Amino acid sequence: MIRVQREDFDPGAEMATLTRGRHDIGGLACFVGLVRDMAGDKPIGAMTLEHYPGMTEKKLGEIETEAHRRWALQGSLVIHRYGRLEPGDRIVLVITASAHRAAALESCQFLIDWLKTDAPFWKLEETPDGGEWVSARDSDDTAKKRWL
Repeated sequence: MIRVQREDFDPGAEMATLTRGRHDIGGLACFVGLVRDMAGDKPIGAMTLEHYPGMTEKKLGEIETEAHRRWALQGSLVIHRYGRLEPGDRIVLVITASAHRAAALESCQFLIDWLKTDAPFWKLEETPDGGEWVSARDSDDTAKKRWL
């Protein structure tokens, strides 16, 4: 399941919803991304995420489908927020559910690695010098390549 939303989310409530009434799930893996207060040596006052509605959900769905193709998953959830977020705010949630921990853990890491490079979001950081668009990082590309 994919959700792109402005509102905050509750990871515990989302995990409870994903597993409610399910006895075939042996493990959940969860990643929660937070807005940091620093980018390198610059303080961040806030981050604004923009996206193209429809296109973003479609791409996230393709990435999720690939995770289900690679691992035996009983379920998954990706929530990505947009709008203006402040340091400490939750920005992304990835949950994967499987009968076994390895599939849950690996697929969770796969999803977040691919989201970092392929999810069509544009991030503007507010610094003391003004707004700066966040560029793609080589380390994100490297993380994705290990799954190719």
